[in-house]
Amino acid sequence: MKYFWVLLLLMYSAGLMGQDSTWIKGHYYKIEKYITMRDGIRLFTSMYIPKDSTQKHPILLTRTPYSCAPYGENNWRPWWNRFQREYFKDGYIMVTQDMRGRYMSEGEFRIITAYIKDKKSTSDTDEASDTYDAIDWLVKNVPGNNGKVGVVGISYPGFCATEAALSGHPALMAVSPQAPTTDAFMGDDVHHNGAFFLDDTYGFLVEFGIGKPRPAPTAENAVGIIPAFTADAYDFYLRMGALSNMTKIVQKNNIQIWDEFMQHPDYDAWWKAHNTRNGLYAVKPAMLEVGGLFDAEDCFGAWNVYKAIEKQSPATRNKLVIGPWFHGQWAGPDGTHLGNVRFGSNTSVWFQQNREIPFFNYYLKGEGSLDSMAKATVFFTGENKWHEFGVWPPQNARLTNLYLQENNQFGFSPPATANNPDEYLSDPAKPVPYTEGIHNNRTREYMIDDQRFTAKRTDVLVYKTDTLKEDLTIGGPITADLSVSISTTDADFVVKLIDVFPDNFEYEQDAGVQGPSYIMNGYQMLVRGDIMRGRYRNSFEKPEAFVPGKISEVKFTMNDVAHTFKKGHRIMVQIQSSWFPLVDRNPQKFVNIYTCNDQDFQKATIRIYHDAAHASFLVLPVLH
Repeated sequence: MKYFWVLLLLMYSAGLMGQDSTWIKGHYYKIEKYITMRDGIRLFTSMYIPKDSTQKHPILLTRTPYSCAPYGENNWRPWWNRFQREYFKDGYIMVTQDMRGRYMSEGEFRIITAYIKDKKSTSDTDEASDTYDAIDWLVKNVPGNNGKVGVVGISYPGFCATEAALSGHPALMAVSPQAPTTDAFMGDDVHHNGAFFLDDTYGFLVEFGIGKPRPAPTAENAVGIIPAFTADAYDFYLRMGALSNMTKIVQKNNIQIWDEFMQHPDYDAWWKAHNTRNGLYAVKPAMLEVGGLFDAEDCFGAWNVYKAIEKQSPATRNKLVIGPWFHGQWAGPDGTHLGNVRFGSNTSVWFQQNREIPFFNYYLKGEGSLDSMAKATVFFTGENKWHEFGVWPPQNARLTNLYLQENNQFGFSPPATANNPDEYLSDPAKPVPYTEGIHNNRTREYMIDDQRFTAKRTDVLVYKTDTLKEDLTIGGPITADLSVSISTTDADFVVKLIDVFPDNFEYEQDAGVQGPSYIMNGYQMLVRGDIMRGRYRNSFEKPEAFVPGKISEVKFTMNDVAHTFKKGHRIMVQIQSSWFPLVDRNPQKFVNIYTCNDQDFQKATIRIYHDAAHASFLVLPVLH
């Protein structure tokens, strides 16, 4: 689940570990303090401070719900196992802080805290105010600091970094939200376009125990004990049944945020208040948003925080870096591949050395220059190259329609004649899996996986182009525009854009580039896939039932892509109505999905139209 990538950070070479650990412990000391917030709550803070007093040092702060352990001034985090050891060599004061209500900090934890723009009293606290108070204490009390502070964080700490940018503290010079949780109804790992991401949300809340302490098992509350996860997540969640069955379990275990999610099935004022983009006006510090093309948890955040700042705060010094990474891979030692797909170089190390460290050194130490750092630096898979842009999405992108056609074809020409729609039977009792094989939780590689396992199913429609005669590069968001009808009153629509490799394809054996030995002949690489809950086709605030048999438009935007379909490849689209257990099953009946029961689930016949009167197509941002 979240932060599983931390395990990779422990895999740096033993030689560097021994050398750097000795150097860091010889040149730094650690102190722990409680910092008092404006409302009296104290937050536990861990600080690693240089012994050198001949110069002033910048502060780099991370605020986290995942603990700043190990605790105790003689117990050190293994910084020397990570690329962050470079910050120690550059003399940074490294600070981590437990958020309120988490681990050693006081107060009550509130997940995805809403930003309060107009604070009227000391009781009006949020992550921005807590960051302000933390920074204010640090610059006034930490010995040898130069009065300049940066904030960085990945995932939920990335959300904290976004909120830190709204703190308004004059000492805050630079912020890097990395894969930041941003809008948990429209994107991220709770919902996509209103569809509930089951495996991530239930698994994360249960595994990490977000909420109040759980009661000890007794005969009276035994019904509330959380069932143990099994090795087969598909089977586990299928047996769990409707979401209402899970609610009964988590209520007994004090996972309060689950109840809040269930009480807000539509994009109402509660969700909008928790959309961090709402506060991104007049952002003062320099910003560096970082994310992964194939981040299974927070692909949405980096793209959309960047775009919101560009639109709402145009004077902000704002930059974007997107690489071919899973969640947090850019902070690890190996960015050469993901799953079976190779990238031709170590993209993670390149980012660390050429983007993150220079960014903070410039704004916090006054070293180097950012003149050569583009507004947006994006890695394009397929051709496996970094590209730089003065604006994102690229100005030279031409929105191009690729149409679904009869006989399972996909091409640039719109259908010119009438033809019969394609159809499939969507059965909630046999949902389409999101990945092949047996897995105990959501895989990190699914966003780049081979899709041949679904192409063989009768409840998945497949369309593909002829073999490409030249490279086709796309960069920016994709729009799916489908003409559909269903036999019931609700359904989901999953659209997957796929790169079909040639039958004779194989990777060159690049020196130093890791990756598994997997037969890539005919590989169907998922480039971008996403889901739309059909009831929200006209409004996320006001869901609407389908009229059985009536043709309706289902149009939605997927996250940005950066990919080159190489000459000799084909472009494929797959369409289906379930993606399990990544996403919960739609009962395919217009009921409250969060409170309905197992008896509400029903089969639905789904029709996809592609004739002259009712075209279905994808809008691709083609670069020239």
